[in-house]
Amino acid sequence: MTVRPILSIGHPTLRVVADDVPVDAIASGDVQQLIDDLIETMRHANGAGLAATQIDHRVRIVVMEVGDNPRYPYKPPIPLTVAINPVIEPLNDELVEINEGCLSVPLRGNVHRNVNIRVRYLDRDGVEHDEIKRGLTAGTWQHECDHLDGVLFVDRVSDPSTLATWAEFETYYRDEFVARITKFVERVGS
Repeated sequence: MTVRPILSIGHPTLRVVADDVPVDAIASGDVQQLIDDLIETMRHANGAGLAATQIDHRVRIVVMEVGDNPRYPYKPPIPLTVAINPVIEPLNDELVEINEGCLSVPLRGNVHRNVNIRVRYLDRDGVEHDEIKRGLTAGTWQHECDHLDGVLFVDRVSDPSTLATWAEFETYYRDEFVARITKFVERVGS
């Protein structure tokens, strides 16, 4: 496994729509190595997720994992998940405002995300999954899958005054956000 460089906002690959991974290519050494490198890079950067486009691969693969992450202590756990060719379907119109960050963007900002979604994807063994995700976990899925469509969270920020560097967020906004989002997590679950 190799830690790969993570692209920063402005790199053209972050704005492309990624290509589907052919099902018969999932077991290939190249795809399996890319998955391993995504996992290693995400963990090295303390990310909650990482899309292949963020390491300059234009294919529809994302990885997610939340355990004891110092960047996101308020996020419910997400077991290591590899999603190939993911498709998201909102289940209703309920939204939550989440202050998001991104390994490719040196800012944080408030984004509205669907609270309840259905996700369909293939795992690294080519097994089909059809699952319901809620709350912050649903937000993580939406954030990562946006990358596969060339969308960054800053594109979804409706109020630019919520944008802040990580340091300024930690100093001025973190406590209020964590208090608000903790109440939300307690209400809806993951």
